[in-house]
This record gives sequence, C-alpha cells and structure tokens, in this order.
Amino acid sequence: MKKPTSKIREELARLQEQLKQAETRDAERIGRIALKAGLGEIEVDDADLQAAFEDIAKRFRGTKAGSNGKEKGAAGATGTSSATSLSAGAATSQAGEA
Repeated sequence: MKKPTSKIREELARLQEQLKQAETRDAERIGRIALKAGLGEIEVDDADLQAAFEDIAKRFRGTKAGSNGKEKGAAGATGTSSATSLSAGAATSQAGEA
C-alpha cells in the first residue's frame, strides 16, 4: 500500500524540523566549547576557522583528507599534527595583528 503524497509531505516536514532542532543543539554545543577554548576572543576569517574545524573533524574521525569517511586507521595520527599546527598558526597570526 502506497502512502499518499500528503502523508509523505507531513513526514518530510516533521523530519526537517527535527533536523533543524538537532543542528541547533549541535551548533550551541560546539559554540560553547569554542568560547571556552577562547575562540571568541580571536579575530579569524570564517574560511580559515572552518578549515581548522574540518581538520579537527578529520582528526577525530580518523580519516584521510578527501576520504568518504569510511576509512579508519593510522591517518588519524597525521591529521592530528596538521589540525594542531593549523589551529595554533591561526591563533598566533591573529595575536600578532592585535
């Protein structure tokens, strides 16, 4: 038995609302952590900050750059140093501009 289009639209709207709420919770959590780490006090370009966050995400996923997220293994150790150096480099360069 097929679902009527109206039921599918209702379900889709409900799921989109759930997604929006989940993204808001995630953003608030990450924002609180970033503020505790002092990122709110650093003037940094959004693109640079996003790149640093992407490196951090790769580090914790343990994936290689450009992978589909399914690979795990020794790549995490390589990602650790690049994420750390990028974050430290961004903080250092911004501190020098102040």
